Order: sequence, then structure tokens, then C-alpha cells
Amino acid sequence: MTETRDATVGRGVAVRGRWSAVVGDISSLSLLGGALFTALGLFSWVGPLLYRHSDLAIHAHHILKAPDARFPLGTDALGRDVLARLMRGGQTTLAISLGATLIGLLGGLLYGMTSGMGPSWLDRTLMRLLDAVLAIPTLVMMIFFAAIVPLGPISLTLLLGLVSWPGLARVVRNEALAARGRDYVRAARQFGAGPLYIARVHLLRAMLPLIVVNATFLMADMILGLSGLSFLGLGIQPPHASWGGLLNSGAGLAVIGSWWLIVFPGLAIFLAILAMNMVGQGLLARREGP
Repeated sequence: MTETRDATVGRGVAVRGRWSAVVGDISSLSLLGGALFTALGLFSWVGPLLYRHSDLAIHAHHILKAPDARFPLGTDALGRDVLARLMRGGQTTLAISLGATLIGLLGGLLYGMTSGMGPSWLDRTLMRLLDAVLAIPTLVMMIFFAAIVPLGPISLTLLLGLVSWPGLARVVRNEALAARGRDYVRAARQFGAGPLYIARVHLLRAMLPLIVVNATFLMADMILGLSGLSFLGLGIQPPHASWGGLLNSGAGLAVIGSWWLIVFPGLAIFLAILAMNMVGQGLLARREGP
């Protein structure tokens, strides 16, 4: 019994030691950014459970009402509660951006690994194709596809994800090329390991910090890209809400004094992008530090 208790205590100390080491490797900037992004997520998903107001309900006698006790963030041109719509728009914006980020990460990893671990002729071919894709402005590409593809959460997620992978693909390819000549990769080849095994077991582990850092910046880009499309009227379509769509619908009314219609959606977009960039900059500084 004593040996079992000692072993349990020892495992607990080891787990706490590893946790302390992980926390110690995270900078305060990353923690602050993560806390801010978590707060936005709670606002979007937990907020509607506490603030039980429909984002589609029309209050005909309270059109363009300034923030007050009943409507903390005011109402829009149809009398809809801006706070409820901001929460619903946060769900849409963050969910689509997260899905697009995952697609972009997967596409960049597959393309970069295939190019970096493949034969030289395949690497040259894939890099020339990548150069051609990177030569096309991302915003122009998004507007083009958004104009011809039926708009919806799934199509927007795929659209943003499929235009976001080229930058990461080049980074992964360069890292894979650099790792091909390292001793542990050569040793794995001598023991009969194939390219897929080396990429999955060795290279992905070595690239994990770099991938995490790029994922945070990519998430910020997806939020900005989706908000830009919605602001141009090519994103989530009314009556469904998104932060960029709310900004678009309020832009024309701000000139008559309805400032709350652009301040709060704009602030939400700004804070989300700021949070992800803070996380990425903190991780990047920690990675490049001594």
C-alpha cells in the first residue's frame, strides 16, 4: 500500500512538473491573448445562454435605439437587439474562421511535406505551381470565388481554407528540406523508415512549435478575411449575423448618429485579431528567445 501511494505521489509530482514547465514556456503576452480570445468565445457561445434575447426578433417601437438598460448595445434599423446579434455573429465568425484555419493548416502541411520530402523534379514542379498561386492576390481570389459560389457557412469555410494554405506550404517545405539532411532523419532511413513515417513521426514533431505559431496568425487572417467578405456583402447573408455583416449594415447609418452599429462589431473584430496576434507574437518571441 505504501509503495502504491508513493508511486501515485511520484506520478502526481511528475505531472505537475511537466505542467509547470509548459506554463513556464508560455509568455505573458500569449497568456493575455489567449485569455482575451477565450473571453470572446465565452461571449459568443455562453452569452446567449445568459442573455436570452432572439437575434432575429424585431422590436418595431425601438428602431435605432441607442444603448440603454433594456438594449445594452442598442438596436439596428429593424429594431433587432444588437447585443444578441453580436453574440450570434461571434459564433458564426469564430466557427467559420476556425474551420478555415484547420483546412489551411492541413492543406499547407500536405503540400509542403509532399514537396519537401519528394524527389527534386516533384519539388520543382510543386514550387512553380505554388509561385503561380501566390502571385494572385488573396483578396481578389476570395472575391472571385465568393461571387460565383453559393454563399453559406460551409462554402465560406472551404473558400477561406482553400486560399490560405500557400504561405504555410512554403514554410513547411523549407523546414522539410532543412531536416532531410539531419542525423536523425538519416538514421531513420538507414533503419528502413519511409518518407511517410519520417514526416509523421520526426518532422511533424520538430515543426510543431512553428505550426502552432503559424496557426495563430492564420486564424487572425481568417477572421479578417471573413469580416472583409461580409463587409463587402459576399459573406454570411442576412438575416443571419456575422461581425463583418453587422459592420456593413451599420456603416451607412453611422452618419446619422447610430454610432453603436459600427463601434461594437468593429471592436469585436479588432479584439479577436489582436488576441490571435498576441498569442502568435508571444509564442514566436519565446521560440526565438535564448
